[in-house]
Amino acid sequence: MSYDKVYGSASEDVGQFWLDQCGLIDWVKAPQRALDDTNAPSYRWFPDGELNSCYNALDRHVAAGRGAQAALIYDSPITGTKRTISYQEALDECALIAGGLSRLGVGKGDRVLIYMPMVPQAVLTMLACARLGAIHSVVFGGFSGQELATRIDDCQPKVLVGATCGIEPVRVVDYTAMIDEAYQLAEHLPEHLVILPREQQPQGPATSHLVWDQFLDGATPAACVPVAATDPLYILYTSGTTGKPKGVVRDNGGHAVAMAWSMKAVYDIDPGDVFWAASDIGWVVGHSYIVYAPLISGATSVLYEGKPVGTPDAGAFWRVIGEHKVKALFTAPTAIRAIKQLDSAGAFAKDYDLSGLQALFLAGERCDPPTAEWAGELLGVPVIDNWWQTETGWAIASNFKGLGLFDAPIGSVGKPSPGWQMQVLDDDGNPIPTGELGNIVAKLPMPPSCFPTLWGNHERWLDSYMSAFPGYYQTGDAGKIDAQGMLHIMGRTDDVINVAGHRLSTGGLEEVVAGVPAVAECAVVGVADQLKGQLPVALVTLKADCTDQADSVGADAIAAVRTKIGPVAAFKRVIVVGRLPKTRSGKILRATMRAIADDRPYKMPATIDDPAILDEIKTALGKG
Repeated sequence: MSYDKVYGSASEDVGQFWLDQCGLIDWVKAPQRALDDTNAPSYRWFPDGELNSCYNALDRHVAAGRGAQAALIYDSPITGTKRTISYQEALDECALIAGGLSRLGVGKGDRVLIYMPMVPQAVLTMLACARLGAIHSVVFGGFSGQELATRIDDCQPKVLVGATCGIEPVRVVDYTAMIDEAYQLAEHLPEHLVILPREQQPQGPATSHLVWDQFLDGATPAACVPVAATDPLYILYTSGTTGKPKGVVRDNGGHAVAMAWSMKAVYDIDPGDVFWAASDIGWVVGHSYIVYAPLISGATSVLYEGKPVGTPDAGAFWRVIGEHKVKALFTAPTAIRAIKQLDSAGAFAKDYDLSGLQALFLAGERCDPPTAEWAGELLGVPVIDNWWQTETGWAIASNFKGLGLFDAPIGSVGKPSPGWQMQVLDDDGNPIPTGELGNIVAKLPMPPSCFPTLWGNHERWLDSYMSAFPGYYQTGDAGKIDAQGMLHIMGRTDDVINVAGHRLSTGGLEEVVAGVPAVAECAVVGVADQLKGQLPVALVTLKADCTDQADSVGADAIAAVRTKIGPVAAFKRVIVVGRLPKTRSGKILRATMRAIADDRPYKMPATIDDPAILDEIKTALGKG
């Protein structure tokens, strides 16, 4: 069926549409009801269903005779390790890990915190928790001891499963020191600590712990425990820069159905296909599209340890795609921009056979059209920018390769996924005319997999997401819907600046500046101005072969903005910097730069790749 027919079917009867998709997964007790609305706006999907998410990810494929097929391809150039893990091998290892956890007292509803790098044991521990009906909470490896302690105290895990270190191109990240620090700071200490030692740092934390082999020695493989569809599968903390982190709760049933449906409809991935989400399991992309969606769908997922870009090796992406016959790649726009900066001619891509690649999917931050155009020309495949959030777990809007692509203009994130009804409202909740900038909101109920609450803090869930526009989910993103029904996400709502009474999207300005040939990356922030309220300032980095254009790039960018947006933007300042501050997941720290520009206090982001860069930004903005 085409997108229009599928979307129309969901709009006609959203409950029946998603109830029909329940056949994509295996149930212990198939649901007869689609939606429980008794506690609106916290709607719950498939309230009478029972299942096990690990069974759907592993056991059922083995039972169907596909145990020899690859489930995971572990590719770690940083350690020189490659390993292909079949579904049967994954099931055997996962069941044993589940047995080890069970022996430590972990059962249905208990929390297990996972603090590990991108290694197979991390993925299999996630699935082992699901196998037992326990709730996993993965914390990005490399978070500070303070951040780790905050998450320990919030979810109060019975067991913490960690590793001695993570490995990056230029350093070994000492997890043991951060675990020790967290244990000094946390008020609630887990009953047990399990540590996977690594060759690069064999010594574990000083805190009393079980070494991985001890943990598994004598363990009995555990069977799958049925859970209610509405029981929590995991808690994932959002990486906000201020305040207590928010523990997004994902349920089992709605999540499994949405993962199975989206893997085919959005990404066109079938059983046996190889899919690579170049992210980390510490983020929502890793949960959804490294672990659960590919495995529930019976595909092969690439688990990559290391940074594919950011080093002199601009061909790492292309090697993995060619070597492992990747059908679709999912990554962040910043990764493609980094490759473009290092190798604007795309020479490294010619060294590998990329003929198996059928699509490039981008998400995680707004993709500027020049980057999408460059990637499309280089790879000769559709470049699809989709939009979603930690809170939703899968795409709010996209183009849909599995349903037949429609014509989506570069710069849009496509059309809403079935079950999503999107609107643009002003700050008072009134609809905004087509094509004009405003608050992007979603009419309730949201589709399956979306978070029904925050862990231990339902009031905060209501206040943060449901109170500003009653009857709608407040996405926190600003954008517009064009005449063709395409969504354009221009940035967070606080990325809208007011220049002499004119509301301008910093994302729209960045789109124009990024189109200047010498610009590799850019970020636009608003700075206070006594006359006009705010003025936009662009911080840009240059392509590797354009560093001699530092003096002229500003004039080129100013001229481009004047031509494409107009004098109303009052855009007159461009600052060339060596790099932009980012998180380790590759997101540019726009909120932090806004705070610097406004002379406001900010909290040091927990996952910034290099804290020293903020001093450079302060100097560049005249705030040093």
